[in-house]
Amino acid sequence: MKKSIRALLPAFLILLIMNNAVAAEGNNPLLKPFNTLHQTAPFNEIKNEHFLPAFKQAIEEARAEIQGIIDSKSEASFENTIVAMDQSGNRLATIRKIFFNLNSAETNDEIQNIAQEVAPLLSEFGNDISLNPDLFKRVKAVYEKKDQLNLNAEQKTLLENTYLGFVRSGANLGEKEKERYREITSELSKLSLTFSENVLAETNAFEMLIQDEEELSGLPEFAKEAAVHAAKSKDKEGWLFTLQYPSFIPFMKYADNRALREKMYRAFTVKGNQDNKYDNKELVKKLVNLKLEKAQLLGYESHADFQLKRRMAETPERVSEFLEQLHQASRPAAEKEFAEVVEFAKKEGFEGELQRWDWNYYSEKLKNAQYGFNEEEVKPYFKLENVITGVFDLAKTLYGLDLKENNEIQVYHPDVKAYEVFDIDGNFVSVLYLDFFPREGKRSGAWMTDFRGQWLEDGKDNRPHVSIVTNFTKPTGKAPSLLTFDEVTTFLHEFGHGLHGMLSKCQYSGTSGTNVFWDFVELPSQVHENWAYEKEWLDKFAVHYETGEKLPEELIEKIIAAKNFQSGYVSERQLSFGMLDMAYHTIAEPLKEDILTVETRAMQETELFKPVEGSLMSTSFSHIFAGGYAAGYYSYKWAEVLDADAYAAFKEHGIFDKETADSFRENVLEKGGSEHPMLLYKRFRGQEPTVDALLERSGLKN
Repeated sequence: MKKSIRALLPAFLILLIMNNAVAAEGNNPLLKPFNTLHQTAPFNEIKNEHFLPAFKQAIEEARAEIQGIIDSKSEASFENTIVAMDQSGNRLATIRKIFFNLNSAETNDEIQNIAQEVAPLLSEFGNDISLNPDLFKRVKAVYEKKDQLNLNAEQKTLLENTYLGFVRSGANLGEKEKERYREITSELSKLSLTFSENVLAETNAFEMLIQDEEELSGLPEFAKEAAVHAAKSKDKEGWLFTLQYPSFIPFMKYADNRALREKMYRAFTVKGNQDNKYDNKELVKKLVNLKLEKAQLLGYESHADFQLKRRMAETPERVSEFLEQLHQASRPAAEKEFAEVVEFAKKEGFEGELQRWDWNYYSEKLKNAQYGFNEEEVKPYFKLENVITGVFDLAKTLYGLDLKENNEIQVYHPDVKAYEVFDIDGNFVSVLYLDFFPREGKRSGAWMTDFRGQWLEDGKDNRPHVSIVTNFTKPTGKAPSLLTFDEVTTFLHEFGHGLHGMLSKCQYSGTSGTNVFWDFVELPSQVHENWAYEKEWLDKFAVHYETGEKLPEELIEKIIAAKNFQSGYVSERQLSFGMLDMAYHTIAEPLKEDILTVETRAMQETELFKPVEGSLMSTSFSHIFAGGYAAGYYSYKWAEVLDADAYAAFKEHGIFDKETADSFRENVLEKGGSEHPMLLYKRFRGQEPTVDALLERSGLKN
C-alpha cells in the first residue's frame, strides 16, 4: 500500500502544519474537514470573507508538504517524489476550485476583488514549486531512471507529465530568466481575470427596454414572456432584452424590427471595444505578447509551438493544414448557402445589402420554408425537466448510471440542483451539480467543471464532484423552461464532459477525468450530441409540456433533415475562430499592430459579409484570452473529426449498443489522461480517424 503525503513528512513539519491549521481554522469552514454528504462543499457556511485567509493557510500547508518531499533523506523514487507531489496540496486545490467556480457562476464585486488578490499568490506559489531546483533535481532523478522502474502506463504518463511540467514551467532557466518567468505568469493570471470581468461587465451593462408591443412583431410568445419576466425582475414595465444568449439569440432570429436587430447586434459585438474602463484591446496585446515572451524564454518560437508540443496536433503547421483542409471543403457550400439566403431575402421583399444582423432572421425563415421546421414549433416538446429525464435515461442505457436528486447536498444558488450518481450495482459514482439559468453573476456560455476530481489514495477511491453550468431560458409565470433544439444539444455536449469527469477510474488526480490533451477533451462532449438527431432517443422523453403529446414523427424528420442546414457556413464560422486564435499565437515577434488589423486579416478567408464598424470578436474572445483555448480553439473541429468517426461505431452496431458503449466507457471515459489519447482512441475504434466521416456527416464530402 502506498503511503500518503503526510506519512512522508518529518514529524516537526506535521506538528507545524497542525498547529498553523488549528490557529487559522477558527470558524472558517474552508479550513475544516467537510462534514457533509460525500464531503461536498458546505456552501451554506462559506462566506466571501473566508476565502483569502483560507487561501493563505492552504498555500502554507502545501508549501510545507512540498518542502517535506525536498527534505526527504531517502533517495528520490516514484512514490516519495512523483506520487507525493500528486497528492500534495489537496486542501488548496479544493479551495481553489470552489472559489474560481463561484467566480464564473456566482460572482460579485467582492469575489472579483479577492480573485485579483489571490491570482498572484497562486501564481507565485506555482512558480515556487516549478522553479525550485532541489525539487526538480529529485523529479529529474526519477525521470532519468524511468526505464528501470517497471511502471505501468498511467505511472509512466504521470512521471512524464510531472517532468515535462517542470521543464515547460522554466525549471531549466537561469536565475534571471526564472525571475522574468515569475513576473510574466503573475501578470498573465491577473490580466486574464480582468479580461473576463470586463466582458461580463459589458454584457450586464446593456439593456434594451421595449414598451411598444408593435416593436415585438415576429417574436414568439416564449421570447416575449421571458422579456416581460426580465423586466419585472428589475422593477420595470415592458419587455427587457439583454445580451444573455436566451434573450439575444431569439431576438436576432425572429424580431421583424430590423433597426432593433441592428442595435442588439452592435451591442453584442462591441463588448470590450468601447474605449471605456472595460476596454480589452490593450489587454489582448499584453496577453498575446506576454505569452509569446514566456514561450521564447522556454526556447520556443511562438506560443503555439509551445502549446502544441503537448497536443495531438503537435505543430502549428499541422493545425494550419487541418484548418485549411476543412476550409477548402466548407467554402463552396458556405458561398452557396450565403447566396441562397440573399436570394430568399429578396423574395421576402428585402432591399439593399444583407447585413450580419439580417443573417439569423432570414436564415431561420429559409429553414422554415425548406424544412417546415423552426425552433418555436419544437420548443414546447423540450421542457427542461423532460430533457433532463431523457439525458439521464441515456446515461442509464449506455453506461448503467442512476442519477437521484438529493436536497441534502448544499448548493451555491437556489437555481442549482444536486444529484448523486450511482452505477448499475448501486455503488456511488459521483456528485453532479446542474446550474441552468442566466443571472448577472454568471458568465455567458455553457461549461463543465468540477469541485473535486477523482483519485486513489491509500486504497480509497475519492469520487468526483462535477458541475454543469449553462444559460438556458428561465421559467416564467406562464411557461416552464423550454429549450431550443440547440440548447438540447448543448446539454448533451456538457453532459458528455460531465461523464468524462464522473466516470473516471484513474489512480492519480493529475491523470484523471478531463486532465487530457486539450484537443482530445471535446471528444466525449461532442460525440454525445449525436443522440439529439436520433428518433429512438427523442421518442423516450420529448412530449408537449401542455398536452403530453409525443414529438410528432414529422417534426423529428424535419429536425433530422435540417441537421446539415448551412453546415458550410457554420463550419466556416468555427474555422474563422480557430484561424484568429492561431494568428495571435503563432507570431514570433511582439504584436504591435492594432487588434482590428490582425482580426480582419486572420478571418478574411472565411468572411462572407462586409465588416461592421466597431465590431470586434477579439475583445470578447474569452475562450483564448480568459480560458484555456489559446492556440487550441481548433480543437473543436479536431474533436468533430474524432466524434464523427467514433459515432460511426455506434451507428454500425446500434445507437444503444451496450458493447460499443462499454468500450467507449472503458477506453475513453474511464481512462482520463492516463495514456496518450490516440492510443485510447484506437483501442476503442481500432483505427485512427480521418476527416471523411465528418465531411460525410456534414454533407460536405463533395
